[in-house]
Amino acid sequence: MGKKLLLKNIKTLVQVRDTAVEWVAGADMKQLPSIENAWLACDDGLIADYGSMEDFPGITDWKDLEVIDCTGKIVMPSYADSHTHIVYAGNREGEFVDRIKGLTYEEIASKGGGILNSAQLLNKTSEDNLFQQSLNRFHEVIAHGTGAIEIKSGYGLSLESELKMLRVIKRLKELNLIPIKATFLGAHAVPKEFKENKEGYIRLIIDEMLPAIASEKLADYIDVFCEKGYFTAAETQRILEAGLKQGLIPKVHAEQLSHSNGIKTAVNCNAISVDHLEFCSDDDIALLKKSKTMPTILPGAAYFLNLPLPPARKMIDAGLPVAFASDYNPGSSPSGNMNFVLSMACIQYKLTPEEAINAATINSAYAMHLSGNVGSITPGKRANFFITKEINSYSFIPYSFANHLIEEVFLNGCKYTR
Repeated sequence: MGKKLLLKNIKTLVQVRDTAVEWVAGADMKQLPSIENAWLACDDGLIADYGSMEDFPGITDWKDLEVIDCTGKIVMPSYADSHTHIVYAGNREGEFVDRIKGLTYEEIASKGGGILNSAQLLNKTSEDNLFQQSLNRFHEVIAHGTGAIEIKSGYGLSLESELKMLRVIKRLKELNLIPIKATFLGAHAVPKEFKENKEGYIRLIIDEMLPAIASEKLADYIDVFCEKGYFTAAETQRILEAGLKQGLIPKVHAEQLSHSNGIKTAVNCNAISVDHLEFCSDDDIALLKKSKTMPTILPGAAYFLNLPLPPARKMIDAGLPVAFASDYNPGSSPSGNMNFVLSMACIQYKLTPEEAINAATINSAYAMHLSGNVGSITPGKRANFFITKEINSYSFIPYSFANHLIEEVFLNGCKYTR
């Protein structure tokens, strides 16, 4: 764990909350508590204290104290990326060209591309090779400021390959760099061999995959792609309920390509989050307001696939909390850069920088049951944060899209180096 660390002369210490909150919603998302000209103290890998330099108490009695001068720099809690697929093999850049030529996501999938293409590549890839490919992406997102992450399976679509993916996620967890939550997404698509027997594949998920995953304690969550051509709302609920019996908490891919009642199903199953939401309706918003399910926007996927934008602005104005995550995956969002996610949230979805930062920190932490651990500068939370280069304000991060403004990343109070 980290040693004693003091950051002083911080231009702005962002997302400071004396006590941990689960999430922020509606008009409260516009509030981003911050301290100007601040100091931050960390001890044994945790946030210890903070305040204004005008009231600096002086803690020079600490032994082996490392001091960092942050004059002109912003300090923010690391991002919590609550929806990723970073464990995959190869890439799908050929499909990127197909889409430029006019093919839709559904057309690419119907000719064996999409998720099935990734599954075919992954089945041929050894666990060690898959781990190395995934490890590179893992370090990449940490360098971009991510300090907690959810990672899904779903490119295996067989017992052996889904277990392979989840074991790779477990190996990443064992590095003890950042909190990782593992999600079983066997119901990501129907594999070719079950094309005419979807019921047979659902039975494989419920009768064989879930017990094997539970016996090895490989997953925290279960997810389903509730979508036309994939899994219906009824099938989704059946799979989620089977996962619940094995101790896995539901998440749902919902309303991405069409309206498929995924939000309603997620709420019925008390899912911790429901993600994508391009085709979220007013009735869905009303349902979400009565739930504790976090609506999660994945702007990279809508951007990359040229999909209609989810109604994030309408959700917040209706009083909902909203999270933003990267959806880092090979087919529809090949980037895990949460700084760019902030830019898209502001530019495309009309969130203020304050709303975007809340969405990418405390609210996305909630979508992984981690809001007591990360997502804000709060005493007792993990000292996972980053220091920017010298910039005018935190609004400069979404404003200056595609530029790398992070100077140093700290995990558990220690400077991160690859």
